[in-house]
Amino acid sequence: MTHRIDELIVKIKELEEEMEIEFQRKREDLLTSIDRKRFRLSEEVALQQRRFRQGVVRFLIEARLLNILTAPLIYSGFLVFVLLDLLIFVYQGICFPVYGIPKAKRSDYLVFDRVDLPYLNAIEKFNCFYCSYANGLAAYFREVAARTEQYWCPIKHARRIMAAHDRYPRFFEYGDGESYRKGLERLRKEYEKQGI
Repeated sequence: MTHRIDELIVKIKELEEEMEIEFQRKREDLLTSIDRKRFRLSEEVALQQRRFRQGVVRFLIEARLLNILTAPLIYSGFLVFVLLDLLIFVYQGICFPVYGIPKAKRSDYLVFDRVDLPYLNAIEKFNCFYCSYANGLAAYFREVAARTEQYWCPIKHARRIMAAHDRYPRFFEYGDGESYRKGLERLRKEYEKQGI
């Protein structure tokens, strides 16, 4: 990997950190206490936010008919997500220790804090739970797949791919067999350097 690419990766990480600091400042304006990974709105803010809660009946009356009709199809994915979650758990539990790959921590990816928002009704809270589960599971699956790819096939594609995972920039260039053969075992052990 070239020195310039390494520099760009560092700059991107620094910008991501800076952005997270700004998001945290914004959250601190609304939050009062942290309960072991659980954020709480200050009581004053929570009281103000409850004014914006829409009742379930009104929510359903004002919903678009197509939204209501397509909801069962959307929610039918829940069983698939649960099965995928179980498969990832078993896959990672059996395979990762064999290869010496550190396990991805499920709780880092599945976050269910939006159900505590006082301005959401029961349906909106369930929708937030469902979306949190689906997207968190997708991120968790992606990390497990990325760690697997780093071990078995850390080679970049010849074509540009959309939304490559964070490990991808460290992979070997397409067609660079020498670097692949010389560096594969080293890259297989570089999980520590990547914040794992």
